[in-house]
Amino acid sequence: MGHTHGSAPSDRTRRLLGVIAGALAAVTLLGLVLLWPPADAGGDIELGLTERVYDVEVLSVTRGPCAHTTEEQDIRCQRVSFRPTQGPDDGERLRFELPVTATSPNLGSGDHIVMSYDPRAEPDFRYQFVDRQRRSTLLWLAVLFAVAVIALGRWRGVAALVGLGATIAVLIRFVLPALVDGSSPILVAIVGASAIAFLALYLAHGFGTMTSVALLGTLGALAITVGLAWFFTEAARFSGFTSEEAFIVQVGTSGGVDLAGLVIAGMVLGALGALDDVTVTQASAVWELRGADPTMPRRELRRGGLRIGRDHVASTVNTLALAYAGAALPLLVLFVLARQSLGTVANSEIVAKEIVATLVGSIGLVAAVPLTTWLAAALAPGGAAGPDGATAPASDRRFSGG
Repeated sequence: MGHTHGSAPSDRTRRLLGVIAGALAAVTLLGLVLLWPPADAGGDIELGLTERVYDVEVLSVTRGPCAHTTEEQDIRCQRVSFRPTQGPDDGERLRFELPVTATSPNLGSGDHIVMSYDPRAEPDFRYQFVDRQRRSTLLWLAVLFAVAVIALGRWRGVAALVGLGATIAVLIRFVLPALVDGSSPILVAIVGASAIAFLALYLAHGFGTMTSVALLGTLGALAITVGLAWFFTEAARFSGFTSEEAFIVQVGTSGGVDLAGLVIAGMVLGALGALDDVTVTQASAVWELRGADPTMPRRELRRGGLRIGRDHVASTVNTLALAYAGAALPLLVLFVLARQSLGTVANSEIVAKEIVATLVGSIGLVAAVPLTTWLAAALAPGGAAGPDGATAPASDRRFSGG
């Protein structure tokens, strides 16, 4: 006897979903094993960049002509007396000069800064200013963020933070070292994004049919995003040489990084977070619609989910565009100051790359909505008893975690 509209998917369907998710997990794990970088990836390349940086406390600051200059030359410097709080000169009182320019910081007594240390330099030039010390500010902001997430999400918020930690771990331990090791950026991005999707979704939302639906929707839309990113990066002939950092990366890696591939990898990883958001929301919306009306036909369930998805995509696409525009805002202001036309600005590689990333990611989001909605409507369990009197397991009705 077939199931009614309110019945749960068959055990066979649920097992098939598990097999597909397991197969994708195995492929992802195999990719991690094959692409996992050695512990010393990129460690034998000498770029001339200072590796030693230490925390420093500013004791006093005076302003006047720089050393070996005169008042008439009007070259001003900040004479900074400081004390390292770590490193070989920990606790000693030392001095350095910092030229006064439009970009130099205005230091004062009690400030905490970061300085690089080069033991090969002359004694008066071993320490160089790097930046202000912002670690405590960032730490307090992170604590505030965690408190806000946990206050609203409770145990699910804790799970979401664990998923965020897993995402950061994948980026730091796999994606970045693998790129430095010279692996294909596209393959690294695909494997890394898949690993992040598995970890973030299952850690944050628990194991269940709805999580697996969101995962498959994410991976399906991610595949579309990868294909579009590759095609349009090739069609636009992006070189990847859009900044000084790109040149350093190219020179500083043992095999040389494929910078065009790095552009694609950035598009894929940048779109992943938004894809997770859309697929989880779509799966959750369909589950809630089913819970509100266990007798709703699956066709109506799909239509209801798509109506919600259209509203979500409309806002998410705008969010994605604003995120890219915000990241490139100083550059856009520079183009305005140069009085260049919109077409000229859009044609420059550094801006065209962001346009392609926005549009490719948005198409991936659009594709994620019907894909996830269709899967969710097909697999959403009923809230009422089926013909055999059994109800769907709780883990299938909603994301776990409270």
